[in-house]
Amino acid sequence: MILPMKKYAFLVYYKEYETFLLKLRDLGVVHVQEQKSVMGDGDVGLQTLTEESKRVDTLLRRLKNLTQDKPVPPLSTSLSKTKGLVLVNKLEELQAEIDRLTTVRQALEKDIHGLTLWGEFHYAMIDRLREAGYIVGFYTCSASRYNPEWEDKYNAVIVSQAQTSFHFITITPSSETVEVEADTPKLPVYDLCELRIRLAETQKELQDVETKICTLAVSNYAALDRLSRTLQDEYNFSRVVAHTSHQADGRLMFLEGWVLADHALAMENFLEKNSFYCRELEIQEGDTVPVQLKNNAYARLFEPITKMFSLPNYTELDPTPLLAPFFMLFFGLCFGDGGYGLLLMLAGTLLKKKMAPDMRPILSLLQWLGGTTVVIGLLTGTVFGIALVNLPALAAVKDYFLTTDNLMTLAVVLGLVHIVFGKGVAAYKMKMQKGIRHSLAPWAWVFAITSALIMFGLPILDIRLPITIEYSCYVIATLCLPLIFFYNTPGKNIFLNFGSGIWILYNMASGLLGDTLSYIRLFAIGLTGGILGGVFNQLGVNMTETLPIAARIPVMLFILLVGHSLNFALCMISSLVHPIRLVFVEYFKNSEYEGGGKEYKPFCRIPHPITNV
Repeated sequence: MILPMKKYAFLVYYKEYETFLLKLRDLGVVHVQEQKSVMGDGDVGLQTLTEESKRVDTLLRRLKNLTQDKPVPPLSTSLSKTKGLVLVNKLEELQAEIDRLTTVRQALEKDIHGLTLWGEFHYAMIDRLREAGYIVGFYTCSASRYNPEWEDKYNAVIVSQAQTSFHFITITPSSETVEVEADTPKLPVYDLCELRIRLAETQKELQDVETKICTLAVSNYAALDRLSRTLQDEYNFSRVVAHTSHQADGRLMFLEGWVLADHALAMENFLEKNSFYCRELEIQEGDTVPVQLKNNAYARLFEPITKMFSLPNYTELDPTPLLAPFFMLFFGLCFGDGGYGLLLMLAGTLLKKKMAPDMRPILSLLQWLGGTTVVIGLLTGTVFGIALVNLPALAAVKDYFLTTDNLMTLAVVLGLVHIVFGKGVAAYKMKMQKGIRHSLAPWAWVFAITSALIMFGLPILDIRLPITIEYSCYVIATLCLPLIFFYNTPGKNIFLNFGSGIWILYNMASGLLGDTLSYIRLFAIGLTGGILGGVFNQLGVNMTETLPIAARIPVMLFILLVGHSLNFALCMISSLVHPIRLVFVEYFKNSEYEGGGKEYKPFCRIPHPITNV
């Protein structure tokens, strides 16, 4: 659900404004209303703070890799901003030196690799031959282009052969011109001996700089982390100041903000106690109200999926608890293998004990998705690519497994239920936003489609209903038609409504068919994963049947491990992508989800590491 918000205006005397903001930040419940862009050309201070904060954060990310295997001492003293930025400059210089030396090392390694093809020689020998009147030429060509006559004509000698290329030299008098169909490589300035010496020196220098930066990183990481949070606090404070309006010739500071309704009374009492004025304002149409979601432990796991698309705006419903069961079911149908689902559950359970707290919700979601996959896999009779229906031990219950025809029917039925459910959500949202009059036509569509599915869909599934229910469906559908054709837009001319109703009917009929067909992917993807798992099982058995038992078992296990790992990865990707697509495209479209909400981010102090002083 979306928690209710209240809008407030704050009016403070300019000499007390800094004190007011500090207390407001300590309170940490007010989301400041943005009045203008605060990153313009005139906001040099904010731009400077942004650049400094980015520098420190980038440096911290690099230093984290250096300190992850080493114990970082707790913060014993804080760095001032000036000293902290001096330390940042020093660390950045060391990091730049590491990058430079790394580039030099890579270039030397490349030169050594290229020169190794020509064997061990010194450029001094080449110079001595030149002084004696002979030129040594270095050439490279393909094996098909190499002419053995060059050996007699130019004293060509093949030095090495790499794949289909020949590397050869020629030794000719300086007055003679060498004409060969070959390329002349660009050789390094230094010979192999000199290159190896320079590489060793570079590696030693690089190691020294890495040791130095690692020592600084370990001893100052906590202080830099605190500096990063301090800069972020300073930036947030300055940003709030930039969103403040000046009234009464600059003597009064005016600020607007949003507060959760549950925190409003506590905030009012706090400000009244500190003699600061605030007044509640009415929320106007067009206000950008921040959004704070609140769901139970189960639905909260699916909030990242909602945020991946967009937060709902303040005037509509939170789609998270509505999409959660459908997404979970779609995931299980796409994965479709009970054995793979068991692996997901075990992975989520085991990693949950070792991972950081912020990763545990994702692992809990993995457990739910894995459990659903186990249930679907058992219903379809697929475990690690093994078709349970073919096992003699399960012959008594094989009729209870879902067949491919059942799965296709199930996918279509789920699609229709999902679409109709989405349209019901859209009708309820219309009632909530514009009133019951505007929601009558959307509700009429929901009941008309449901009645049509009962009348014509259930007989296709060989489900016969009592004649009373059939007649009731006809009556409901008939009663819905006037609302659909003549009251789809309350307040408009009846003839305009009729024309609009015809157009809506056309779009509804064509859209409903196309949307429903999209859900067949649930059947196709789940079936593909099961078939591929079975194929790898057959490969493991058939390709090793001629081997002795001692060799067959490890080879078979290798084939099964590689095959099922590949299949598991493909199933994991498709089982995430396609349910997300069905939710984002089909459900959000039919539920008329608007989105565009802005997350509720109260102005507060960023938690700092504890100082041991």
